[in-house]
Amino acid sequence: MKLSDFKYNLPDKLIAQYPSKERDKCRLMILNREDGSSTDGIFEDVANYMHRGDCLVVNETKVFPARLEGIKDKTDAKVEVFLLRELEQGLWEVLVKPARKVRVGNRLSIGNKLSCDVIDNTVSGGRVVRFNSIDNFYQVVDDMGKSPLPPYIKREPEPMDKERYQTVYARIRGAVAAPTAGLHFTEELLKKLQKKGVKIVKLVLHLGLGSFRPVVVEDLGRHKMDSEYYEITQEAADAINESMRDKHNVFGVGTSVVRALETSVTSEGWAKPSRGWTDKFIYPPYDFKIVDRLITNFHLPNSTLLMLVSAFATRDMVFKAYRKAIREKYQFYSYGDAMLII
Repeated sequence: MKLSDFKYNLPDKLIAQYPSKERDKCRLMILNREDGSSTDGIFEDVANYMHRGDCLVVNETKVFPARLEGIKDKTDAKVEVFLLRELEQGLWEVLVKPARKVRVGNRLSIGNKLSCDVIDNTVSGGRVVRFNSIDNFYQVVDDMGKSPLPPYIKREPEPMDKERYQTVYARIRGAVAAPTAGLHFTEELLKKLQKKGVKIVKLVLHLGLGSFRPVVVEDLGRHKMDSEYYEITQEAADAINESMRDKHNVFGVGTSVVRALETSVTSEGWAKPSRGWTDKFIYPPYDFKIVDRLITNFHLPNSTLLMLVSAFATRDMVFKAYRKAIREKYQFYSYGDAMLII
């Protein structure tokens, strides 16, 4: 398949700018891979499709407020510093805006508690900076930073975004993009599933800005994914493998969960404990080894997320479902509605 196979037109009014009033009351489309049919419900209906012994795998990465407002020393020019990932203590890869104003050797001051020196260039708009004070670094970031909302949300972050652009089970800091399929779960819904005998299994994949970056090469085999850190524990692998051995369903909450599991799968098709960096790119055709049910959102055209979903079902099934979603005015992207593929 090629890039142009994953293009579609979406009216701007269907791009969700705010989350639903209640997490688990957004709309849910259920797509059946056996016959390509789809039905409609609300998100809490996912519980009806899970049974004792099934496994729900979630990504417990935690989004941190990565957007910082800085001042360039000597000129007092305003600069946005977007934290991407920590390379070592105090050393960060960042995006700066406007990039043309920031050169190697510049010092950027962020409030009166943080400053950093620009020590290297990376990709377009990217820099490597060294923070001069790392005492209580994350506390300062939490106090001063803004939620890293995706670029298609055309508003400034609001206080509620720090809670709603975060899953209820977020625990391990490191993401600059939320695993958005998980935004719809509530504590009550998770407890309901556990009472049914569904195992809630947690792994980590820290999403970066590559989640929003469209593919630009027509030949998909030439696309290079950004590397993202992931970790799957022995406990998580054992729980997943137990469900698989007993012929129960493994539900993946979001494309990040699928990518982590497909990165770590053994040659025999079992989950294994591992940690490291993954640039796994999944697009049609692809033989999934572990996840056999997928909970996901509605994704951007030409995005790696849409390509993974199209590999999980088929491109034709997914695009038929997307056309229906557009006709019926589903909300799309990070704060939008959800899809369950069975």
